[in-house]
Amino acid sequence: MTDEYKTIQATSEGYYTEKRSKFLAFAHHVETVDEIKEILAGYRKKYYDARHVCYAYMLGAARTEFRANDDGEPSSTAGKPILGQINSNELTDILIVVVRYYGGVNLGTSGLIVAYREAASDAIAHAKVVIRQVEEEIVWQFSYPQMNDVMRIVKEMQPRIISQSFDNTCEIRLRIRQSEAEALRSKLQKLL
Repeated sequence: MTDEYKTIQATSEGYYTEKRSKFLAFAHHVETVDEIKEILAGYRKKYYDARHVCYAYMLGAARTEFRANDDGEPSSTAGKPILGQINSNELTDILIVVVRYYGGVNLGTSGLIVAYREAASDAIAHAKVVIRQVEEEIVWQFSYPQMNDVMRIVKEMQPRIISQSFDNTCEIRLRIRQSEAEALRSKLQKLL
């Protein structure tokens, strides 16, 4: 199992036009379904005069939570091609919204598939793709005299320190790359 995944850093835009129909594409970095719902509501409000606001998203490093929505377009002609672009670029934690302004000429199912795919592809092309690590959180409690030993391991393994409290009983909250989590746990365990 790999502990890396690809996502986009910030919002990007794409555009495609076919037979006077305009397809405006927007790619967002997202991490929750609530965040997605909020963004979609914003697009529906902003582009209230558009014929369709179609989208697809993929969440989680394992890429198991996803959805595609055609918003009134013929079945599988909008959401699936958008999701296809997310998959072919192996991205996650991403939402792509494509807003369609109808140009008066029907594109047919193959024309729609091409249009939504190209708009989504253009939004991804304009995005900055980044590689992130899947991290695991480790919370460790120890007595004050063990402080130096714990901090030596932290310095050696370089996890991110999320929080720490030092009292009679000390606690440190760490985040480390998933592939290194077990090694960190076992080093800390040896201090007991």
